[in-house]
Amino acid sequence: MAITVMQRVEMKYLLGPEQTDFLRERLKGHMEADQYGKTSIASLYYDTPTFRLIRTSVEKPEFKEKIRLRSYGLATEESPVFLELKRKAYGTVYKRRVETTIPLVRKFFSGEGDICAPGQINREITVFRDFYKTLVPSCLIIYDRTAYYEPGGDLRLTIDEDPRYRVDDLTLTKSMDGVSLLEKGRTVLEIKVQQAMPLWLAEILSEGGIGKGSFSKYGEAYRQQLLKAQNL
Repeated sequence: MAITVMQRVEMKYLLGPEQTDFLRERLKGHMEADQYGKTSIASLYYDTPTFRLIRTSVEKPEFKEKIRLRSYGLATEESPVFLELKRKAYGTVYKRRVETTIPLVRKFFSGEGDICAPGQINREITVFRDFYKTLVPSCLIIYDRTAYYEPGGDLRLTIDEDPRYRVDDLTLTKSMDGVSLLEKGRTVLEIKVQQAMPLWLAEILSEGGIGKGSFSKYGEAYRQQLLKAQNL
């Protein structure tokens, strides 16, 4: 099974409709959309029953970590999915990722077995599970992503449309429906680099009035759920 390790700097931006159109146009000649085009992605986040992981994350510490199960499109019990352990320390993102299946993940979080063949990443994810002891599905985040790459370079850029969430029917196999996290037309831009952002991209962002922000889809879903609970 495929195993991937990633280490990079990730920068996030919230864009309005005009900024999104501007950016797509200005990227021509610099970056290309990958072979998959626009893809619907679903990420099922696991957390403790007291939401320890997301409560820590929204406090913006220097170190934070999350674990999620990701599918590209609607999953089945047999289709490949990806269990990802994502950590962020002092601005750098470290991601450990294994390909697996939903039944194996279900058994893994119940403490019955491993998620894939033995290996270093499998051991890291197992240590994470055992440290937090009880991890259960807590929130499903869904969005429609177009990913761009720089030919011959390590720069990656993604534009996520209609980010949405749900806290019921927490499965990757039912639907891609959810409650919108942003106003209609707004998108989330993520820039992912191994080192520094290229000058040409910095100039495009400046020209488009696109300023760096801070946005966590899971964090925003958690905030919205808290507001709903307070208004009951």
